[in-house]
Amino acid sequence: MPTTASEKASDAPIVAFFDVDNTLLRGASMYHMAKAARRAHIIKTREIVKFAWHQATFLFIGENNRQLGSIKDRAVQIIGGHTESELREIADEIFERDIKNRLWPETVGLTQEHLAKGHQVWLISATPRIVGSVIAERLGLTGALGTEFVTEDGVFEGSFAGEVLHGEAKAVAARSLATRLGATLADCWAYSDSRNDIPLLSLVGHRVVVNPDSRLAKHARALSWPILELKRASIKEARKRVQREAKQSTAPTAKKKRRAD
Repeated sequence: MPTTASEKASDAPIVAFFDVDNTLLRGASMYHMAKAARRAHIIKTREIVKFAWHQATFLFIGENNRQLGSIKDRAVQIIGGHTESELREIADEIFERDIKNRLWPETVGLTQEHLAKGHQVWLISATPRIVGSVIAERLGLTGALGTEFVTEDGVFEGSFAGEVLHGEAKAVAARSLATRLGATLADCWAYSDSRNDIPLLSLVGHRVVVNPDSRLAKHARALSWPILELKRASIKEARKRVQREAKQSTAPTAKKKRRAD
């Protein structure tokens, strides 16, 4: 019997993209990476003070380009000269010591709602991919897209491999992944707190803004996008929205895949 159009559609994977910093995690993941680097004597205490200031402004004001530029500089300083296994060890450490207890249980719960629907759940963040991959693996998610660094003979150099995964670059990476997976973007989902992720949120058919900064909140209200505040009633409605609006995917999932091939 020929396959119908609706059956073909159900076979296509559906992807839910989750931003990490201030969406899944309270604060900036690179701050915790920096603390671990300080404990390993990779950077100095005064660098942590700068990170702490950025963490505070990030929590109460939101992202800004100057802050992100400084964080990128520190990321190169931390990553450069180390092997992937060394950085994986640091990432495992910070998950257990710093990140696990700062995850928002509400948005983590939403990742599980998507998995229950048969969706792939990918973290997408400017944080180094290796950090995002550890978070994804520990939460049983499909994988993570993040900033990549140039390597030579298994050692990270002090430079980026391509663009930092931020702003428009996130949308480009999400579109590329969806194309490789054969996913229909109109059926996909995205969650973020930041105005910088408007290109990503605009890319998919279902978007939810989470504790948005002022500019994203204004943009979301103008377009009638769902706004999720981390409150019991709001979370309950968000879960119902996934159960009600998300298509069930019968496509094979790829759990704990560290990157898109």
